[in-house]
Amino acid sequence: MPKKAKELSATEVRRLTAPGFHAVGGVAGLHLTVSITGARSWILRTKIGDRRRDVGLGGFPDVTLAMAREAAREAKARIKEGIDPVAERKESRSRLLAQQVREITFDQAAAQVVAKKQSESSNPKHAAQWESTLKTYASPVLGKMAVRDIEIAHVIKVLRPHWESRTETMTRVRQRIEAVLAWATVNGHRSGDNPARWKGNLDAVLPAPAKVAKSKNHAALPYTRAAEFMADLRRRDGLAARALEFAILTAARSGEIRGATWQEIDLAAKIWIVPAGRMKSAKEHRVPLSGRAIELLESLPRMQDNPLVFPAPRGGQMSDATLAAVIKRINEAQPEGQAYVDPRQGDRPITAHGFRSTFRDWAGECTAYPGEAIEQALAHTIRNAAEAAYRRGDMLDKRRRLMADWSDYLASQAPQGGAVTPIRKEADNG
Repeated sequence: MPKKAKELSATEVRRLTAPGFHAVGGVAGLHLTVSITGARSWILRTKIGDRRRDVGLGGFPDVTLAMAREAAREAKARIKEGIDPVAERKESRSRLLAQQVREITFDQAAAQVVAKKQSESSNPKHAAQWESTLKTYASPVLGKMAVRDIEIAHVIKVLRPHWESRTETMTRVRQRIEAVLAWATVNGHRSGDNPARWKGNLDAVLPAPAKVAKSKNHAALPYTRAAEFMADLRRRDGLAARALEFAILTAARSGEIRGATWQEIDLAAKIWIVPAGRMKSAKEHRVPLSGRAIELLESLPRMQDNPLVFPAPRGGQMSDATLAAVIKRINEAQPEGQAYVDPRQGDRPITAHGFRSTFRDWAGECTAYPGEAIEQALAHTIRNAAEAAYRRGDMLDKRRRLMADWSDYLASQAPQGGAVTPIRKEADNG
């Protein structure tokens, strides 16, 4: 029969400083172990099944003698029940580590998705927009939350305050939150339905974007006043005025104009080739240039070591606000009641982007050019997959005539307060 260890007192235990194992009695197998560094901890040396095991019970003096004896008795009781405390502790630790790996915050998940977008996208601006909108709108509410805890109420808290005033932006924020949570689900950080899903989910709580985004479209000038506006614009000096005029002549987007470089323009061939990386559709776009557009370009100064056609005063790209300021100054100079506004949108002041709608309305109502040519001029993406698969050309010749007619229309003199005589041409089938 093994020798029973003397039951030491708390004072006697505090005096144990020699390195090694010291039986303290009270519970068979309970030892205080002292390392060569002087660190002391409790060990229960016992048999579990057919193996001798050392069960750690904590460090001394944080775990007192009384606490160690109680822990040792509990461990022995569990062993009698067929439970291995060492194996149990390893499993608990493994579960804890696994949970910590799974438990990431929304901001951490969003960073992973943005990084993925950066590696996939040919346009860095696209990934930057993801990062900016999520940081501005989603992060203040969801950022520090574990993705597994995010529910529909939290998503609504992000969207509802701006849903009606910034519908288009918040629609994108919703889509991006949905993408982040989908990534989190696939990577094992959450389970269950995606609370940012629209159909059969948020559509039961928030009004449809089309119902609330009444001002979604850019305010556009009726085409009957386009020549009048162009006459006022051409009387304006400055590079910003010429950039706006060029935008109207080409029906291009503001960003395409502001980022245009001389390398993209072939004055001899009268064509401007916008590379795919600067197009919304991510496809190269050929823009035929009318005589007035060529004349405008030839009149522009070229800055040394600056490739931009319309650079800002300090050398970079001019901002969208610069073009808007030109329109604002023109409107401020108009007689009362003659400002250039969009009557279909409550007489809101027109926008630079709105001239694309002006061009579309004019081309559709005053010419016989095919709708496909007009849509190509606007660089619109073909929604119909079958049609897109079969369309190979970009109808450049037809569009060259279309843009020449648009330029002529803009140069025509409209009677004061009256309509400009529409151009009606039969478009051939070629």
